[in-house]
Amino acid sequence: MTQRSSGWRIGRVAGAPVLVTPSWLLAAVVLTALFAPTVRAFAPRMELVGVLVVSFAFVLLLFASVFCHEVAHALVARARGQRVDELALTLWGGHTAYSGTVRHPRDSALIAVVGPLTNLALAAGFWLLFSAQTSASVPALLLYAGAFSNAFVGAFNLLPGLPLDGGQVLEAGVWAATGSRTRGTLAAGWVGRAVGAAVVLWALVWPLATGRSPDLFTVMWAALIGAFLWSGASEAMRVGRRREQLDRLDVRSLVTSAVVVPAGATVADAGRAARRHGEVAVVVLDHRGEPAGWVDPQAAAAVPADQAAATPAESALVPFPAGSTVDVDESGPELLDHLARVAGGARVLPVADRGRVTGVLDVARVAAAVRPAGRR
Repeated sequence: MTQRSSGWRIGRVAGAPVLVTPSWLLAAVVLTALFAPTVRAFAPRMELVGVLVVSFAFVLLLFASVFCHEVAHALVARARGQRVDELALTLWGGHTAYSGTVRHPRDSALIAVVGPLTNLALAAGFWLLFSAQTSASVPALLLYAGAFSNAFVGAFNLLPGLPLDGGQVLEAGVWAATGSRTRGTLAAGWVGRAVGAAVVLWALVWPLATGRSPDLFTVMWAALIGAFLWSGASEAMRVGRRREQLDRLDVRSLVTSAVVVPAGATVADAGRAARRHGEVAVVVLDHRGEPAGWVDPQAAAAVPADQAAATPAESALVPFPAGSTVDVDESGPELLDHLARVAGGARVLPVADRGRVTGVLDVARVAAAVRPAGRR
């Protein structure tokens, strides 16, 4: 389950809630203050309240554009078989969270690229409307600002480095070329780090190259953006390595062999069956032939030897949750999703090969296999 952002729900898109996070309020205040001097220069006789209203109108226009960007991601993600969990407007603009396994590079690229393309289309629309204006007015200013901001957001997000959308397109390209999504993630992650470093260097070096001193305000913003890109790229690389670890997870490498005994078997029957097959786990079937549970060796050993032949194996049984059988060919994230749905807190689950119970799966072994290195 994806952890949902905190915030105010303002609607639903693609079956998912649309959230405005508290950090958006900070962004709105900062952007309103930053755009106010532009409005003041354009309309020097406008009162302060009017300047702030126009500035805030620009902020709403900008975040409406960001919202369209995220809606495009959400609709294409759902169309490609993903479950959309949320759309959120945040300090850095917004994000769309979706869950499910992306199977093909094409799907990943389509979901990523549609967001920036939406902004470029909006930029073109705003520019056409601006070009149709016959006088320098506040609406014309807002249309020009909408065209510029959408063009910038679209072009910036197409830069080929994670966590930007262009980085996901690059990841998909390397994935398609090499057959390894992890290689794509690592390549796009390193490019994303380079883009973050380049933003900071641009703010510092470009003014010096043109004979000017770096502007402290610009450098601070560049540092924030660079840190965001570096951190996002690093996190994406960590997730990529983690995903590769999960992809190697499979039932066959973790299963413990088991022998089955029918309903009505005794503790003595279970013990003989286990010894005959090399002390394997013992699964008891119910009257329908379905796995009812596994025999706890300690509970079975506690039954006196002279009573084992008359004691039902069910007395030492640890029941399986209903419908919890795991197929021996399950692997990767799908295996974890299956276990999350059916385990119900059980420690051991039955494993079947072509419908026949052949083993048991210790959930603790699965947890150990997916635990990050250094935390075992």
